Amino acid sequence: MRFVNPIPFVSDIARSKAFYCDLLGLKILSDFGNFILFETGFAIHDGKSLEQTVWKKTIETSSPYGRGNMLLYFEHEDVDAAFERIAPHVELIHSVERQDWGQRVFRFYDPDGHAVEIGEPQ
Repeated sequence: MRFVNPIPFVSDIARSKAFYCDLLGLKILSDFGNFILFETGFAIHDGKSLEQTVWKKTIETSSPYGRGNMLLYFEHEDVDAAFERIAPHVELIHSVERQDWGQRVFRFYDPDGHAVEIGEPQ
């Protein structure tokens, strides 16, 4: 058994695809329309179609998919440059700060409210 990756549910696959490609700079490995796999192994899935696949029905709720109980973690060689490019376009949780373990990171929300962290490589 090996863990592969989390797959966040997204409400608008085109919006999320643009967010992760254009703003974060991820490259697409496979685009199946309702499921996108990026070269890094990170993936996103249209929420309503994945609900149908997993539970055989769509979940009727007004709650957003991102619920503040999971952090999507990415690394970037130049955290300050990434912050300058990304920060004006997102809802920030906090700017670049050094964590207790010594790593510098910043955090923000993606379009569905998933918390995203970008840190310097450890």
